[in-house]
Amino acid sequence: MNSSSVNSNIFAITTPLYYVNGLPHVGSAYPTIAADAIARFQRMAGKAVLMITGTDEHGQNIQRTAESRGLKPQEHCDQIAAKFKALWDQYDIHYDRFIRTTDPRHEAIVNEFFQRVWDQGDIYLGQQQGWYCLSCEEFKEERDLLDNHRCSIHTNREAEWRNEENYFFRLSKYQSKLEALYAEQPNFIQPEARRNEVLSFVTQGLQDFSISRVNLDWGIRVPFDTKHTIYVWFDALLGYVTALLDPESEPTLENALSRWWPINTHLIGKDILRFHAVYWPAMLWSAGLPLPVKVFGHGHLTKDGQKMGKTLGNVLDPVALVERYGSDAVRYYFLKEIEFGRDGDFNETRFVNILNADLANDLGNLLNRTLKMAHKYCGASVPNILRDIMQAESTLSIIGHDLGDRVAQAYNSLAFNQACEEILSLVKAGNKYIDDQTPWSLYKQGHEQAVEQILYTVLESVRLAAYLLAPITPQLSTTVYQQLGFSVDFNEHALINITAPFTSHAAWGTLPPMQPLGNPQPVFQRLELLEAVSS
Repeated sequence: MNSSSVNSNIFAITTPLYYVNGLPHVGSAYPTIAADAIARFQRMAGKAVLMITGTDEHGQNIQRTAESRGLKPQEHCDQIAAKFKALWDQYDIHYDRFIRTTDPRHEAIVNEFFQRVWDQGDIYLGQQQGWYCLSCEEFKEERDLLDNHRCSIHTNREAEWRNEENYFFRLSKYQSKLEALYAEQPNFIQPEARRNEVLSFVTQGLQDFSISRVNLDWGIRVPFDTKHTIYVWFDALLGYVTALLDPESEPTLENALSRWWPINTHLIGKDILRFHAVYWPAMLWSAGLPLPVKVFGHGHLTKDGQKMGKTLGNVLDPVALVERYGSDAVRYYFLKEIEFGRDGDFNETRFVNILNADLANDLGNLLNRTLKMAHKYCGASVPNILRDIMQAESTLSIIGHDLGDRVAQAYNSLAFNQACEEILSLVKAGNKYIDDQTPWSLYKQGHEQAVEQILYTVLESVRLAAYLLAPITPQLSTTVYQQLGFSVDFNEHALINITAPFTSHAAWGTLPPMQPLGNPQPVFQRLELLEAVSS
């Protein structure tokens, strides 16, 4: 079985499982916001969706960090995992499963998977010596190191020399099969720049990698050799499988894989690309399991053009950011202003200016002034116009006619910035249209039918824009919809494809004539630039 056997009516997406050696940072929030937006879009489109996130909690790094805090490793993990959950709530991230690799059921899955790979003959005992990056929890090849044996990812830390007995996975056995995968399924790794990085690495020749450590207490023991602990990455990747278990199910691979596997999209940072695009497929093949459909490596974030770091004092605090500006604002900026897959920058002045221009001015003011006219001229209801007038060609209806299709294609491609630009094109056209048509003047001249047609067309444009933005700005979109008279809440995930199905609400002309309108209120408060939100 391979990834071509995917059920098109269900959709499963994962974030990385975040390492709990420190508090969540904005680099953790970024892909989780993206995953949530994709999951929301797929739910609106009528699919059964499973969004998985969670924490990776084993390894020497965690053990040492806990000791430095005077805590037991489990106590440390419990505290940090709770911080991740709290932050996701603040960002309106609706996950279906939060997997922790310290979950006892996870150990059962790891043991069964390990046994399958052992039975396949792909695990053997050997000697490992080389430079080890404790932050990566990985032995490094010379080609991956900088001067003084510093890790190319954790550049302020020298690797340690180690010489120890480990169990190894026969990665080299899967070299040609991996190369064939990348050639036959070019979309397996996205975007193309990430695919090229993997191809470059694999064509240099794959070496077997160690999958156990000795003298390590904090982790899952090798089932038949308890002086060895299973390597954190071999353990952590299987968290994606454990997360698929229904709460009442016995923790077996068969139960875990029965409905949601294979995963449609793994969202990961580009620094952990190798583990997901090289090690993970080979491990799954060895265990006789189908591969995920897609691995997407997003870029890194900088602040004011500089890499973020504690030494520079410019780390962006995700808690302070969302508490100051609200979740919609942060979600919108990161997904609209950064091409997903490329590196991106956060600048607070630009952030405030973008949000005020797009959401407060263009969208918010357009709705506010049009609603006020509808209250004044149309009895606080959607203008009562005939369907043929609703469908009459205008600059807005032409843009709106196939906007839903274009935006859906962008969401499916993870091109969030493109989706936002498409939606904003309708909003900007709406502002120009109402200024050009001057319904306030037409009303004074007695052209009431023309006024009703203009107001309907603009209100429908705002509705359509708000609907298509809902995966990114759920609170804003809910407020817009409720002011337009709908009893729709875009955070009611179980009902959204019933109360506002994509097939009808992404189409032009859905706003019902005579529907009572809510009172005009600002839907997005203008932001004020305050002191920086670094920690």
